Amino acid sequence: MNIRDTDQTERRGSARVPVHALVHAMDAWTRVGLVVAMVWGAAAWAAAQPPDPGGEWPSYGGTNWSQKYSPLDQIDWSNFEDLEIAWTWKSADLALIESLQRRYLPPLDANGLKATPLMVNGVMYLSTGLAQVVALDPTTGETLWVHNPQAYTTGGNASIVGPWQTRGLAYWTDGEEDERLLLGTHDGFLIAVNARTGRPINSFGVDGKSDLHTAVPRATRGNLPLFSNEGHTVSPNSPPVVVRDTVISGAAMSDRPTLKEWPPGSVQGFDVRTGELKWIFHTIPQAGQFGEHTWENGSNLYTGNANVWSTLSGDDELGHVYLATTAPTNDYWGGERLGDNLFSQSIVAVDVETGERVWHFQAIHHGVWDWDFPTAPTLMDITVDGRDIKALAQVSKQGYTYVFDRATGEPVWPIEERPEPASDVPGEVLSPTQPHPTKPPAFEYQGVTEDLLIDFTPELRAEAVDIMRQYAYGGMFTPQTLYEENGTHGTLQVPGSGGGANWGGSGADPETGFLYVPSRTGLTRMVLVEGKPSFTNLRYVPNGKLGPESIHPARPPRVTGPQGLPLMKPPYSRMTAYDMNRGEIAWQTPTGPGQDRIRNHPALAGLELPPLGGQQTTSGPLITKTLLVLGLGPSGPNDSSWLVAYDKATGDVLGRAALPARPLGTPMTYLMDDRQFIVLTLQGAQMVALALP
Repeated sequence: MNIRDTDQTERRGSARVPVHALVHAMDAWTRVGLVVAMVWGAAAWAAAQPPDPGGEWPSYGGTNWSQKYSPLDQIDWSNFEDLEIAWTWKSADLALIESLQRRYLPPLDANGLKATPLMVNGVMYLSTGLAQVVALDPTTGETLWVHNPQAYTTGGNASIVGPWQTRGLAYWTDGEEDERLLLGTHDGFLIAVNARTGRPINSFGVDGKSDLHTAVPRATRGNLPLFSNEGHTVSPNSPPVVVRDTVISGAAMSDRPTLKEWPPGSVQGFDVRTGELKWIFHTIPQAGQFGEHTWENGSNLYTGNANVWSTLSGDDELGHVYLATTAPTNDYWGGERLGDNLFSQSIVAVDVETGERVWHFQAIHHGVWDWDFPTAPTLMDITVDGRDIKALAQVSKQGYTYVFDRATGEPVWPIEERPEPASDVPGEVLSPTQPHPTKPPAFEYQGVTEDLLIDFTPELRAEAVDIMRQYAYGGMFTPQTLYEENGTHGTLQVPGSGGGANWGGSGADPETGFLYVPSRTGLTRMVLVEGKPSFTNLRYVPNGKLGPESIHPARPPRVTGPQGLPLMKPPYSRMTAYDMNRGEIAWQTPTGPGQDRIRNHPALAGLELPPLGGQQTTSGPLITKTLLVLGLGPSGPNDSSWLVAYDKATGDVLGRAALPARPLGTPMTYLMDDRQFIVLTLQGAQMVALALP
């Protein structure tokens, strides 16, 4: 039985009840709206084991729990540096683009090969940047078949979503003869392909396709003008997930809208056998739906985004899919959408049979910092103070890890609403408070203070202080500011809009209860200018230049620190290991020695520098029974890219294996013919497999 939805009462300008108290005080609902439905039948924790991929890799994150974990142990600390390249594979997009002779605009690009491949029943599967579905021999890398849905022919606006990129597939089988691969394409279809033959399954939808546009307000397929107000193609670039027999697809509406009227990032559930639409979950509530009151002046009826552009997780036992949503239109100014704006920047548990919300938590009210939830939550079973908990851990761009009971939505540790500053940008009304987890600690720097500025020498620190004072700065929820010719040059934001954590996400060890989070210390300088009516109907937009002459919204250039060095002190990227049974950081370590341009800078000559981090990578972690593995890019033009193995208990580097190019996708592993392989996609439209000799 579910508790009926309860209205959330506005308490504008006053303190909110701490989030942890909401579950125990159903008459004290505030705008956080954490738990609106509790599944009483889940009160008694069942000692079910997490799904085990065995020697295969059947889902983007290993399993639907998105742990990125494998129990394989053939590759360990003693032999990691013996790894060698077993095979390489060049993207099928390269030959396709050559055959098409550049006939499409925007130009096709093969470099969006970011998928984490699957390996099931002795066959490897992946999607290319141009949404071709490919089967490979996992021992040799030989191409077995290629299915080309020609998604590039009608996905005209994919260039502002992607550009041309996909991150993988979903796999489903009835356990007998029926094996399917499912993919959301650039032109807004969910397609089903026979995993054995590569042919479309014509009984799925219409000729093997289900339309993702039909149920999404203001979404339009076709080669529309780049900034058309007539709609936008639904272009998912991350894989769907199959929970029970429902396949769920997110959406990736462009995060650079020029109009306040934009399609929302609605999430849809389809019957995996027939392709029939079972339900749609509106991440921006429509008329009469729960959460509508958090959008003032009817702004829910025209505002877009609140996407789930990244990956999804699911619990087949509970029948839940977990959505991690993004910011609403416009990412940086919310004067056209006053209110808290549910379900933007939220975690939402949805019943996979009905599409109904089970519980939700909003991490940022009325967001204007572009802190999308960029990755699927990681599901874990943990024990806290003697209590067994089916947990969900969501890492974020803003550097927090939010942890809940995934059955009920109750926070494992208290999450407090704390006062935050108001905005002085005309028309903007920020939330007076924002949620802050009390445990576990943040994994990244948050906010800009003098203590976090570069401090290798007193001279560099003094220069950094002078630079900082040209901008608005402070805590992590410091408001955005307008450009002033002789005044403030924008707001400094840490973590930046790129994170913190990004789409590589986190991984977990089910045996130890450790959660591993790779992250980077990004810094964004955001400045708002008045929008030009010839280009946008948004009053304020982010400015891509130093002054108000910019004609379109874009991210401003990064702030340069003293003498071209970073403004902030290192590390510039790190790996954090959480002991999730205690809610504490077990260890942190910089990922990589740091970029050559920093280490070799004349201002640092003669100094003994610690590891700085900041390597070029978007790789997520791979956790095996013996190792924690991460791909790292080069630190300079003469450096190599590496696959690095860390000790899971201490963070010590145990070994490195050279890669032929910078990693793009998250590594995966599998066992084939008694040989363990580690595979990942790399820059240059290629994929590499490593194994022991």
